[in-house]
Amino acid sequence: MKAQLGNLMQQAQKLQKNIQQAQAELANLEATGEAGGGMVKITMTGQHEAKQVSIDPTLLDDVEMLEDLVSAAINDAAHRIQEASQEKMSQAAGGLPIPPGLFG
Repeated sequence: MKAQLGNLMQQAQKLQKNIQQAQAELANLEATGEAGGGMVKITMTGQHEAKQVSIDPTLLDDVEMLEDLVSAAINDAAHRIQEASQEKMSQAAGGLPIPPGLFG
C-alpha cells in the first residue's frame, strides 16, 4: 500500500511537471486566423494577445465588411490557439482526460 502511494505521488509530480512545461510552451505559441480568403489575417499569441494584423487595402473602402472580417479573423485565431492548447495539454497529461476550461 505504501509503495502504491509513493508511485502515485511520483506520477502526480511527473504530470504536474509535464503540464507546467506545456503551459510554458503554449505561452510562446502563435496562430494566425484568416477571414475573407486571407484578406484579413490576425496573428495571436498563446496568451490570446494580437501580435500582428494584416489587412488587404481594398477593404478600406468598406468599413462594415472590414469590421466583420477582423472579428472573424480574431475568432479564427482564438479557436486555433484553443485547439492547440487542448492538444498540448492532453499530450502533457499522458492521455488522462482534462476537464474543459481547466487550463485555458
